[in-house]
Amino acid sequence: MSQFFHIHPDNPQGRLIHQAVNIIKQGGVIVYPTDSGYAIGCGLGEKKAMDRILTIRRVDKNHNFTLVCKDLSEIATFARVDNTAFRIIRSLTPGPYTFIFKGTKEVPKRVLNDKRRTIGIRVPDNRIALELLAELGEPLMSSTLLLPGDEFAESDPDEMRSRLEKQVDLIIHGGYLGEKPTSVVDFSEGEPVIIRRGEDDVSQFEA
Repeated sequence: MSQFFHIHPDNPQGRLIHQAVNIIKQGGVIVYPTDSGYAIGCGLGEKKAMDRILTIRRVDKNHNFTLVCKDLSEIATFARVDNTAFRIIRSLTPGPYTFIFKGTKEVPKRVLNDKRRTIGIRVPDNRIALELLAELGEPLMSSTLLLPGDEFAESDPDEMRSRLEKQVDLIIHGGYLGEKPTSVVDFSEGEPVIIRRGEDDVSQFEA
């Protein structure tokens, strides 16, 4: 049976953030809010937790996880980013963007895209998510909470509880969030390529 924390979206309770991070560090799977809806995540390199997420979402091992980071200070550890790309993404973070780069050796092999050796990087503009990441001290491996048979990601924490309480270790209720897809921009081959147009402006990446 999962735990269910009500965390204030503007002033997260430190005690609950600390408890949530302990669950992550113990190999747990959590559902948490971001600036583009709810995500499902686990600690970096937690193989069993990753497998649980794949099972919950019913996707195969080639599914692309995203590293959700507290800021750009961690990015060079996990992604190969040149100065031009760094300046661009610095101007857009935190925000609802996912940036794809070639991964470094610090990224667990199971997290990388098998064929291209790439990884998605996110810095969300969500207070709860950023407090979690700051307390954890490393990125979260995450995926959009899109459940089997659903066309849209889950936005109602009470509905998530009824569907997932026996499958995850923690659900964080951080408000009712509509789905706002991230814009996805691929820098892995040097020049930025728009993969998905989400809520925010991507005009600067258009030729």
